[in-house]
Amino acid sequence: MTPFIKKKEIKQDWYLINAENAAVGRLAAFISKVLRGKNKATFNPHMDNGDFVVVTNIDKIKFTGKKFENKKYYKHTGHPGGIKSFTPLTLKTKNKTHDILKLAVKRMLPGGPLAKKQLTKLKIYSGENHPHQNQNPKIIDFKNLNKRNEIRN
Repeated sequence: MTPFIKKKEIKQDWYLINAENAAVGRLAAFISKVLRGKNKATFNPHMDNGDFVVVTNIDKIKFTGKKFENKKYYKHTGHPGGIKSFTPLTLKTKNKTHDILKLAVKRMLPGGPLAKKQLTKLKIYSGENHPHQNQNPKIIDFKNLNKRNEIRN
């Protein structure tokens, strides 16, 4: 029987990922695993034992194929006929490129209050600089984990 870890025994690390030329779906899947804590041996689905993730260069993230123009996100206002749709291209023109990755990660986490808490540990920045130098984040070379993680166009 695996013992449950106590709340005060949880150690949360910080990770830094460079998103330049990274595939959105692959990056979001990796980030969601780290945020939930599935990369640890002490994973419990009912506890928040995930780590913090800092993503830089979000402006240079890529989609495979023609998803950048053709992929659609939907949301509903709650009123009759209130469905709204938008594409990653419209988000980029409105300078909301961080929302592209945040939506992908959010939809890969299970719904509920725990997932909302885990999503707050995702920090996204458009350039190389970030204000989390004091936490000494461990650098993850995401592109070298798998050759398909990087889109070479």
